[in-house]
Amino acid sequence: MRKVNEIKIDDNHYLFNKDTLYYKEFVSDYRFVRYYSRVIMQKVPIIVKEHNLLEQQISELIKNAIKHGNKKDPSKIIKVWYSFTTEEVRLIVEDQGEGFNDIEAWNEFNKKREECFCNGNVEDMIRYFSYRTSKSTDEDGGNALFAAVEYWNMGVVFNTTRNAVAVGRRINIEEWMKFYNKGVISLMHF
Repeated sequence: MRKVNEIKIDDNHYLFNKDTLYYKEFVSDYRFVRYYSRVIMQKVPIIVKEHNLLEQQISELIKNAIKHGNKKDPSKIIKVWYSFTTEEVRLIVEDQGEGFNDIEAWNEFNKKREECFCNGNVEDMIRYFSYRTSKSTDEDGGNALFAAVEYWNMGVVFNTTRNAVAVGRRINIEEWMKFYNKGVISLMHF
C-alpha cells in the first residue's frame, strides 16, 4: 500500500516561515471567495497560471477559513501569506476561529479510506465516502481536504491552535515542458 498523506500539526514547520511571503487580509465574506483567490493568483508566474487546480485549491483554503473558521462572520478577517515561484507555491491561511480540532480523527478516517481503496474493498469504502462530524452541514464532506493532501506535495500543516494552515507545492518544470511539447501550452504561457 502506498504512503497515505496526512495533515500535520507543527508551528515550526518550514511552510510556516513568512519571511519572504506576500501578505493580504480579507473580510470574511463568502460571496468574495473567488475574487480573493484571483487577487492572490496575480502573483503566480505565467508558467504556473495554467494550472487551474492551483486556483481551486487556493479558493478551498479561503472558503474553509471563512466558513468553518470564522463562521461567515463579516466582522472577522482572514490573513493570507503567499509566495509563488517557478519552483514552488506556498500559502498560509489563518482565520479567527476556534481551530480544526478533528485533525487526528480526519487523518485516521483518511487512512481507512485509502486502505479500502487500495484493497479494492468497495463494500467498506462506502463508509468512508465523506468525512462528517456533528458540526457538519449538508454541504460538508471533507472532499476538499482529501484533494488538498494529494495536491500540496510539500505538505498540509496546521499550527497548534489549529486556526492556520500552511501548504506548499513543488512545481515540476519538466512536467510543464511535456505539456508544451504536446501543444497544450503555447510559448505565450512562458
